[in-house]
Amino acid sequence: MGAENALKVNVRVSGALKTHIEQAVGDGDYENVSEYVRDLIRKDKAVKEAEAFERVKTELQAAFAVRDEECENLSFDDIKAAALASN
Repeated sequence: MGAENALKVNVRVSGALKTHIEQAVGDGDYENVSEYVRDLIRKDKAVKEAEAFERVKTELQAAFAVRDEECENLSFDDIKAAALASN
C-alpha cells in the first residue's frame, strides 16, 4: 500500500499497556511500535474472518443435513417472486 493510501493513527497508551508495548518491541519481537500495531490488526482481522467462516460453515452444514424429502423444489422465478414479496 502506498503512503498516499495509508491511514495514520495516533494512539496514547500509558501504564501497563505502555510497558507491555515497550517490552514487546524491546524484546525484539517487533522492530517498532507501528509493526506491533499492524500485527495486532492483522490478528484481529484473521479472528473476525475465521468467525465469519465458522458461521457460514455452520449454516451450510445445517442446510446440507436436511433430507431431500424435506426440501421444496423451486424455480428461479419462484425464488425471485418470494424475494420481491419480502421487500
